[in-house]
Amino acid sequence: MPELPEVETTRRGLEPHLVGQRIQTAVIRHHGLRHPIPKDLKRTLAGLTIRSLQRRGKYLLLDCGAGWLILHLGMSGSLRILPAATPPEKHDHFDLVLESGQCMRLRDPRRFGAVLWTTAPPENHPLLAKLGVEPLTDAFDGDFLYRVSRGRRTPIKPFLMDGHIIVGIGNIYANEALFSAGINPKTAAGRLGKERCARLAEIVKDILNRAIAAGGSTLRDFVDSAGNPGYFQQQYRVYGRAGQPCLRCGGIIRQLRQGQRSTFYCSGCQK
Repeated sequence: MPELPEVETTRRGLEPHLVGQRIQTAVIRHHGLRHPIPKDLKRTLAGLTIRSLQRRGKYLLLDCGAGWLILHLGMSGSLRILPAATPPEKHDHFDLVLESGQCMRLRDPRRFGAVLWTTAPPENHPLLAKLGVEPLTDAFDGDFLYRVSRGRRTPIKPFLMDGHIIVGIGNIYANEALFSAGINPKTAAGRLGKERCARLAEIVKDILNRAIAAGGSTLRDFVDSAGNPGYFQQQYRVYGRAGQPCLRCGGIIRQLRQGQRSTFYCSGCQK
């Protein structure tokens, strides 16, 4: 699933092509995504101008003046900028056609994505209202992490991935951050002291920023707005390396299941 780095990579790639552009029309080839595309969206969007493109967690928000287009890539979706006349392929479900002659095209093989519209502030939308703090903002630091983890017995890895607390730290990046911080993923969140919380928050920011700089991670389907894969997977220290030697100590990378997700760690380096 595209996580924060992949969505932010997409946002940065789309922004220069979308902001300031007038929408000519929308082409909806399949309404039945995980959240159905509004039936009147084509009429709603025609003639509006895109004022900005923002990200909240794993959602992209297009400010169209009269309202906001809310986009989510689901499990395997991607957004690309193409000439509007480009013939669609099997899983191309939605086009936002611009007067520039280009379009933003959503490809979503599993149809778990979303294309929604709201005239209310997007932060009040039911899908966004309960999202946690953005990890790349000043609101996320060691003090915050220490404060919200007090009394929590939840293991630190699923705790980091709880979108109601912190948004966008997906499975890959939680694994990598905990390895870099030397923290065992089974450790209860509430057992981390202030110093370890401060170090972990700093490392989370660093991992996410490095992933964005590398264009995110491509394991199966993710490509950016130009159709390019991400390359952060070349920097993995533990993720997907079960049974292989630790690049730091030479021990064997272990794997376990936490919250239906695979966790990778080195028991020698992570205490």
